Amino acid sequence: MTHTVQSFVALSLVLAEMADSARPSGDSDRISPMRHTFIVLTLTAFSLITAAFMPQAGGLVAPLPPPPAAQPAAPAPFKVTTELDKAIWYMFQDSKGTYWFGSRGRGLYRWKGEGNAFDLFTTDSGLPHNEIGKIQEDRSGNLYINTGNGISKFDGRTFTTLKLDESAPAVSEVKLGPDVLWFAAGGDAPQALFYDGKSLRHLKIPTTADGDSFEIKWPRAKYPRRGCPYDAYTIYTDTRGNVWFGTANLGALRFDGKNFAWIGETELGFDERDNRTFGTRSIMEDKDGKFWITVTKHRFDMNPTGVASQSAGGLAYIRSPGLPSPKSGEDEGYTYIMSMTKDKAGDLWMATYGSGVWRYDGKDLKNFPVLVNGEPITLFSIYRDREDGLWLGTHEHGVCKFNGKAFEKFKF
Repeated sequence: MTHTVQSFVALSLVLAEMADSARPSGDSDRISPMRHTFIVLTLTAFSLITAAFMPQAGGLVAPLPPPPAAQPAAPAPFKVTTELDKAIWYMFQDSKGTYWFGSRGRGLYRWKGEGNAFDLFTTDSGLPHNEIGKIQEDRSGNLYINTGNGISKFDGRTFTTLKLDESAPAVSEVKLGPDVLWFAAGGDAPQALFYDGKSLRHLKIPTTADGDSFEIKWPRAKYPRRGCPYDAYTIYTDTRGNVWFGTANLGALRFDGKNFAWIGETELGFDERDNRTFGTRSIMEDKDGKFWITVTKHRFDMNPTGVASQSAGGLAYIRSPGLPSPKSGEDEGYTYIMSMTKDKAGDLWMATYGSGVWRYDGKDLKNFPVLVNGEPITLFSIYRDREDGLWLGTHEHGVCKFNGKAFEKFKF
């Protein structure tokens, strides 16, 4: 750059001298107009060349420093503890192998898979509530945690509460797929929530005659603490991609992205006692493609090809026997399934409320009592991890794990 400037200046001076030699005699004390013009042009050119070559100027003018890089958000604070809460209702293992345990009201526990120390995240960590529900993960490794006050997204460092897109109306059609996550909506309206990676929106569920009857029988003005009959206790995606909602009081709803079809509690085999129901808490297909829907005494072919029954809600089905009938006087813990999962062999594992776990391998059924200090305990959920390990969430005894022969309280 210096050599270029020097050459330009030398050329300008030569031209200026030529201009001086051509001026009239007697004007030696004045700068000729032509010489003045060349001087101005030289200074202007010098400025332009300097600006153009400034990044390579070798120290003539230092370039501006780059803007500072954005600093990552501080990681969510947590408390280290060696005690897991007694009421653990949900378990999840993420793609990195880390275990997460959701408690009834103490927050979210993280366990690295070894040792007896847990990282406890609470509202002080950024969670919107300490009651933890279902935990999911997207393809990017972000976790989504249902809580008692909204859905929280954890990106590995911080928790962010998803905000409902209030500008978008509730929809009745959704393009289904593995990237769409589903959540219970709560509230008083017949709806569910879905998140497509961009926005959280409402799915509008059409009301039913059973729903209308429930509202008449249990008016909100008289029973202000009752839930919405359309509340989703469980959400399940079947092998055909349909999304199923197990509701609090109206049975099961199948959604194929455009159409809704119901099967009610009476058709499922619920036995209403003392004007209350258990709710549809679990839905899953077995290896034969048959559906088990909370009530243990039946299983259903929901894609029948022969003569089938038609539910009042428009769902065709064939019903066949499920688990063996309970003994006379057996409580409802035997007849209702709280939660289900399938192992890598395709065997179906069903956790009942108070009668242990049943395994169905497509041919035979086997019961595994779940005892603590010799006494049966109540169960809330069952979960299969990435190593095919089976875990139980309980109401009062932390977590249990299957040792290959029996379920036992897990010692960290």
